[in-house]
Amino acid sequence: MLHAIPIRYVEPVFRPPSEAQSLILPVTDGCSWNHCTFCEMYTAPQKHFRARDEAEVLESIRLTGKRFGSEIRRVFLADGDALVLPTRRLLNILNGIRAHLPAVRRVSSYCLPRNLRRKSVDELSELAAAGLSIAYVGAESGDDEVLQRVNKGETFASTIEALDKLGAAGITRSVMILNGLGGPQLSLRHAENSARLANATQPEYLATLVVSFPLGEERFRAGFPDWRPLDQRELFIEMERFLERLELERTVFRSDHASNWLVLKGTLGADKERLLLQVRQAIAHPEATPLRPAWARGL
Repeated sequence: MLHAIPIRYVEPVFRPPSEAQSLILPVTDGCSWNHCTFCEMYTAPQKHFRARDEAEVLESIRLTGKRFGSEIRRVFLADGDALVLPTRRLLNILNGIRAHLPAVRRVSSYCLPRNLRRKSVDELSELAAAGLSIAYVGAESGDDEVLQRVNKGETFASTIEALDKLGAAGITRSVMILNGLGGPQLSLRHAENSARLANATQPEYLATLVVSFPLGEERFRAGFPDWRPLDQRELFIEMERFLERLELERTVFRSDHASNWLVLKGTLGADKERLLLQVRQAIAHPEATPLRPAWARGL
């Protein structure tokens, strides 16, 4: 079916793990920021940021609906930050999805906090009413020094502002934190302030990934020369600190990405003690934990 979808894709194409069954609809190419030193997703020359022509996007929706309109239930707006587009253009796209893909029940997008600075809660509420259901926010860390070292272009305050706007508009928030991003020097404050960020915003979903560099660490180390990766035990200790400080009410938590050494799943706060027990057992009995993360084991 993928080869028959009438949409122009620019490789590589990325989407969150939970969007595996979604139609990927590019409304931009690349990432409008693209300066985060830990991120290699949009560094290829062909992924230079540009907004897709609105007419092309709407025609792709129309043609896809003509062929597969009754089959598609979910749509993910690609690439790195569709919400950089003006509200009017996003509304036209969402209305096009509603008109030509009537079986769609969920539309989602990545979201950079910076791209919500010029959008009001009323505008976001319009987008929610038009069908935008979920925003995936890569917070990475709640610690300002870590964010500065990796050139995220955000702060604790700017991320909270964006998450609060999304929540007020009724858009589900899925927040991602990068385990190990601060290295050993900043590990404690990275864990504590990331938990503080989650506590302040109470996102509906929270996930952790382990920072990794398939293309090498040179770009990352340019701004963080004294960084080193945490070993397995250090990653578990950082996770323990993070979980200990979380005070969440009804947040679905996942640490099951291929980069993670230890799979953790639960709802916080109901499952907090169980998750902490799992982490503490891994710290105490490392021989019972895989020696490599899932991505390195070919899983």
